[in-house]
Amino acid sequence: MTVQERFEDAKARYAEIGVDVDKALDALSNIKLSMHCWQGDDVIGFDQKGPLTGGIQTTGNYPYKATTPQELMADMDKTFSYVPGKHKINLHASYAIFENGEWADRDQLKPEHFKKWAEFAKERGLGVDFNPTYFSHPKSEVATLSSADEEIRQFWIRHGQACIRISEYFAEQTGQTCMMNIWIPDGLKDIPGDRKAPRARLKDSLDQILSIDYDKSKVAIAVESKVFGIGAESYTVGSHEFYMNYAAKNDVMCLIDTGHFHPTENVADKLSSMLLFYDKMALHVSRPVRWDSDHVVIFNDDARDLAQEIVRNGADRFYIGMDYFDASINRISAWTNGMRNFLKALMYAELQPMDKLTALQNAGNFTELMSITEQLKVMPFGDVWDYYCQSKGVALEKDWFADCAKYEKEVLSQRA
Repeated sequence: MTVQERFEDAKARYAEIGVDVDKALDALSNIKLSMHCWQGDDVIGFDQKGPLTGGIQTTGNYPYKATTPQELMADMDKTFSYVPGKHKINLHASYAIFENGEWADRDQLKPEHFKKWAEFAKERGLGVDFNPTYFSHPKSEVATLSSADEEIRQFWIRHGQACIRISEYFAEQTGQTCMMNIWIPDGLKDIPGDRKAPRARLKDSLDQILSIDYDKSKVAIAVESKVFGIGAESYTVGSHEFYMNYAAKNDVMCLIDTGHFHPTENVADKLSSMLLFYDKMALHVSRPVRWDSDHVVIFNDDARDLAQEIVRNGADRFYIGMDYFDASINRISAWTNGMRNFLKALMYAELQPMDKLTALQNAGNFTELMSITEQLKVMPFGDVWDYYCQSKGVALEKDWFADCAKYEKEVLSQRA
C-alpha cells in the first residue's frame, strides 16, 4: 500500500472513534517547536572558549561537532530538512557572532552581534527565541543575579537588559514573538547560612531587568526554576516556588523544564493547575534519566502525557522549546529524533477523542474511559505520521536516518 492508501485506511479507523484526522493534522501544523542551537556544539557557543560551568555537562566524545557559526547553521538546516512543519530556533547569548576580531562582553551585547542569526531565520521563515547566558563566564563562578558582590550583580543585570533589546530585535526582524527565558545556576553545594538574602537579591535583579521599556507584544519573558544543580546540591536560589510566585506577580511566564524536578514528579500534572493563573506558559522539553541529564526526547509515556496536557489546555498557550544535548551520538540525529518524537507525541494527543474522554470522566464511566484509552495505543498512528511527514516534504520514519548517515560521511567527516 502507498502512504496515501495507508493514511486513508487509518483516517477511516480514527473516524470510527470520533476523531477527525484532517482537523488534528491542521492543529499540529500550527504548533511550533523551538530548536535549541546548543545541541549542535555541546553548549560551547562562540563568545567564550573556557570550560562549561554552572553545573552544565555534556558527556560523550562523538566526533564532528560544529565549531563555527557556519557549521552550526548548516547542521541546523539539515535537521530542519527532517522535521515536519515550520518552527523556531532557540539561541543563547553565548552564540553571538563577532566580525573581524571584534568582541563584546555579555553586558555589552547588541542586536548587531546577532545579525547573522536574524538573517538565517528570516531566509527560512523561522522565529527566534532567546536566552541570556548566565554560565561559562569568569563572572559567573560564584553567583550571578543573586551575587553579594554588587559589581558582579550589576554586570549580570545589564546582561539581562541587553538580552531584552536583542529579543525585541529578533521579533522585529522575524515578525514573530521572541520568548526570552532567564535561568541562572546560582546556588550552594552545602547547607546555606542564609536562604533569604540571595533570593531577595535575585528578586531585585529581576525587577531591575524588567524595569526597562520593551514591547511585550514582541518579547515574552519567562523565568526557569530548578530543584538543584551539580555543585549546588543543597540550595538553589531560583527555586520553583520563587519563580512561580515571581512570574505570577510580575506578569511574566513561568518556564517548566521537564528535567528540573524530582524524578517521581509528574511534570504534565502541573500544567493545568498553573494555567488557571497564567495566560501562557513556557516549556523546555528534555528526558531526565534519574535527574536532569538532558537525554534526547523519545516517544515515551512522559512525552505523550506532557503533549496531551498541552493539547487539552490549548497549544496556543505554550511556548515549546527543546532542551537536551548528547555528545555521545551523531548530534543531527539527536536533534532530529528529539524533535520528531515530540511532534509524534503532539500528534498522538491531537488524535484522541478529547470530548468523548471528558464526557466519560464526567459521567463516572471509568471502565469505558480506560478501555478507549488503551484502544488508542494500537490505532494506526504510524500511518498518519508517515502521511504528515510526506505532506510536509520531509523523509518518512524509515528513511531519514539513512540520509543523516550519508551527511555524516560526506560532510561532517571532512571537518577538521
